Amino acid sequence: MKPKKCRVCKSEFTPIYTTSQSVCSLKCAVVNAEVKKSKAWNERKRILKDELTTVQDLMKVAQQVFNKYIRLRDDGNLCISCGKIPKKGNAGHFYSAGGHFNVRFDERNVHLQCEYCNSFLSGNLLPYRENLLVKLGYEEFDSLSADAMKTRKFTREELKEIIETYKQKIKDEF
Repeated sequence: MKPKKCRVCKSEFTPIYTTSQSVCSLKCAVVNAEVKKSKAWNERKRILKDELTTVQDLMKVAQQVFNKYIRLRDDGNLCISCGKIPKKGNAGHFYSAGGHFNVRFDERNVHLQCEYCNSFLSGNLLPYRENLLVKLGYEEFDSLSADAMKTRKFTREELKEIIETYKQKIKDEF
């Protein structure tokens, strides 16, 4: 029989039992079995974790990834509400994420805001609206407003797709 390389210790050996023998000793066979068992458990654990993830959990992750994308997209810009350089930038929604699910992940609806305007002034919406009209134009703003009034419920698959899309955008663009 031809000499082979052991899967575990990488040393060269001549198979004794069969041509499908992939390890050189009993010790390496035990280690190989443990590695296979560990891989099987990790795969099973991944599947179980995926099945136990709720829509709310996915919504939270999708929102985090989307907000990160917005902060990176608008990095270097001024706060859309007050026009100052943000010390800490937030992804500020013109139409709130909690009340307008249809535009929650709409890039036209979310722009860089300083933490003060977003958190302490509840979005500072009057100057936000004026600057958003300048940025988008009247037609696009009307379209966004119409979309905001529609109701929407996200499925697990849609949320997973949003997560993957924005992770990919972050990876590709930044």
